[in-house]
Amino acid sequence: MATATSTAATPMTKEEKKVIFASSLGTVFEWYDFYLYGSLAAVIAKQFFAGLDPSAAFIASLMAFAAGFIVRPFGALVFGRLGDMIGRKYTFLVTILIMGLSTFIVGVLPTYATIGAAAPVILVGLRLLQGLALGGEYGGAATYVAEHAPHGKRGAYTSWIQTTATLGLFLSLMVILGVKNSMSDKDFGEWGWRIPFIVSILLLGISVWIRLSMNESPAFQKMKAEGKTSKAPLSESFGQWKNLKIVLLALFGLVAGQGVVWYSGQFYALFFLTSVLKVDLTSANIWIAISLLLGTPFFVVFGTLSDKIGRKPIIMAGLLLAALTYFPLFKALTAAANPDLAKAQETAKVTLSTNMASCSFQGSPIAREVDFTSACDIAKRALAGSSASSETVEAAAGAPTVVKVGEKEIAVPTATKLTEHKFDEASTKAIAGFKKELGEAMKAAGYPAKADMAKANVPMVIAILFVLVLYVTMVYGPIAAMLVEMFPTRIRYTSMSLPYHIGNGWFGGMLPSITFAMVAQNGNIYHGLWYPIIIAAATFVIGVLFVRETKDVDIYARD
Repeated sequence: MATATSTAATPMTKEEKKVIFASSLGTVFEWYDFYLYGSLAAVIAKQFFAGLDPSAAFIASLMAFAAGFIVRPFGALVFGRLGDMIGRKYTFLVTILIMGLSTFIVGVLPTYATIGAAAPVILVGLRLLQGLALGGEYGGAATYVAEHAPHGKRGAYTSWIQTTATLGLFLSLMVILGVKNSMSDKDFGEWGWRIPFIVSILLLGISVWIRLSMNESPAFQKMKAEGKTSKAPLSESFGQWKNLKIVLLALFGLVAGQGVVWYSGQFYALFFLTSVLKVDLTSANIWIAISLLLGTPFFVVFGTLSDKIGRKPIIMAGLLLAALTYFPLFKALTAAANPDLAKAQETAKVTLSTNMASCSFQGSPIAREVDFTSACDIAKRALAGSSASSETVEAAAGAPTVVKVGEKEIAVPTATKLTEHKFDEASTKAIAGFKKELGEAMKAAGYPAKADMAKANVPMVIAILFVLVLYVTMVYGPIAAMLVEMFPTRIRYTSMSLPYHIGNGWFGGMLPSITFAMVAQNGNIYHGLWYPIIIAAATFVIGVLFVRETKDVDIYARD
């Protein structure tokens, strides 16, 4: 790696700072578009996946959310190639148009009740388009800003791009709260949820104007003038081992762990509050929004600090802290946000005693309640919606399946499927009776149907959420500068985009659906945390051992 000299770059002019501000603002709007869906996943589940039972519908809505992340690496390949061949500016313009129009169409898309199965199919298609657009956005934005920044300040300048994802999420939460509080819950659930998607067309107009006013990056202009642009960025990036090994190190030694920490600290925290702890959507969004507001300046703090002490120490410290503290933090979050639930779990444990060989996988996104006929499955489906942590144990040979809530034992029936869509009458009655008895037993044991906001320790909740966001700023604030510094200018857009979007799109973006499925399968509400903990820990080990520091690299010498 080349090291910088004192003349590697001149300080940024006012015009360059204005252009970077404009690019960051446009990126905020693009993240707003992308994260609206995640912020409204519970509402969208009811509107577009009404043909499934509630648990499967929510998993399906999360999988549709994840669809946008799955295709992000392909967007990175398509638009990264264009960005390295024709420039950063015009690639930006295409990605924002695709994103904005797809978001607007979601806002006017008919629901399952109107057009049936076509509704979720079209919805997933729009999410795929959004993912492709975002796949081409981030690498270009980070590259564009870094190539304008003076040496010694790349961490500070690119950290502003790092704030855009969180600010986009914050903006989406604020718009949703504003709309939701202006109408009844019924109206919001039926049609009000569309408004945040529809108003995005205004943001699209602003974003297009911003992108048209941008100048091309000086590094790309210099390289193009010298005739050094890549004619085949994909083969140069991934067909040559000297660059491919850096791509792999960037993925497994940096971005995979960063991705799961980002989505754990922001999206999974929101899902955990609303879907597991049964906190009402308004309170959960306000708490998350406050923690984001408090935490966002630390993207710039850690980005600036990385110019002084290096990118790697800060990122590795964030990964290690997350892996070591997620379990106690989320347990503390339960005690603070829903103390009745925390107390009930301590005093009245829930145990499912069954023939474990009869238990099916509970995390399927296409399963319906009628697909589960064994006593084990019926019990697990009922417990999944209760927010209770349950333990499944092997029953004695020939013993019936029972759920034990504290000292109360409840027999679990089996079911007979009458058709593809319903149980026979006796099974329907038996399951209804079991659910009623289970609900009464859990209520008697102190398990709340929803969180009591009057009992919530709000300052503690916000403090815990702030710590989770602080981890996000540690791993995410310096990473744009580090990724830019790892690759040469001629293939930088392509090379850094792919590992970033695999790490964030696959490892991170799949986190909500994977963790929710893990909890549904295992029964313990904290079981899903093993996924981000293992990924963060593995990335920490690989990063410490094999990834080199980059803060002194001269990116102008790497063409």
